[in-house]
Amino acid sequence: MQDIQLNQPAQYTPVDAVVPVRARPKLRRRRFIREIIDTLVLIGAIYALVNLTTARFIVQGPSMMPNFETGQFLIVSRINYMLEDPDRGDIVVFHFPGDPTQDYIKRVIGLPGDTIEFSDGQLLLNGELVDEPYINEACRSSCRNDRSWEVGPDQIFVMGDNRNRSSDSRSFGPVDKKFIVGKALIRYWPPSDWGIVDHIGFSDFNLPE
Repeated sequence: MQDIQLNQPAQYTPVDAVVPVRARPKLRRRRFIREIIDTLVLIGAIYALVNLTTARFIVQGPSMMPNFETGQFLIVSRINYMLEDPDRGDIVVFHFPGDPTQDYIKRVIGLPGDTIEFSDGQLLLNGELVDEPYINEACRSSCRNDRSWEVGPDQIFVMGDNRNRSSDSRSFGPVDKKFIVGKALIRYWPPSDWGIVDHIGFSDFNLPE
């Protein structure tokens, strides 16, 4: 007799082994979108923080030559003078007291309690002659009139480095600190002029402490 071969039963996948439709790509997509949103929020927060603590200004006019020229872009720190007082030699941006919609850039020369004098075109600070290596040129007849100023509390006395072509505290008097925008820190445009703004401190004035 011939062996009867029985057909093997068909192989069925158990119900509990059925592979569900994959949702992972959707989850990855959602996670990727969430990461993009988080990154954009972080960038926005950093941008807002930078704008709160700094400002950007364009130099206009010749009053600070030869150290600053028209068309240069500056980063000005708003936070420096929240942590410390202005110092002689700082380059500051401030709202012009006569018209706060205008912003000026000048060098701090005098602090509260200082006496500023001009004698024969030379600057005296508290009776001491000031050596000023940063000025563009010596005063000509336009600024040789002998005058003196007392810097009051919460004020600074500012002057342009180009003494013969600068409207500064010699004409509008000491500036109240409330008008100060901040301290110039970085010159970033044009690229050839990029660099940290040099600070000329009190000792550089060759005056006794």
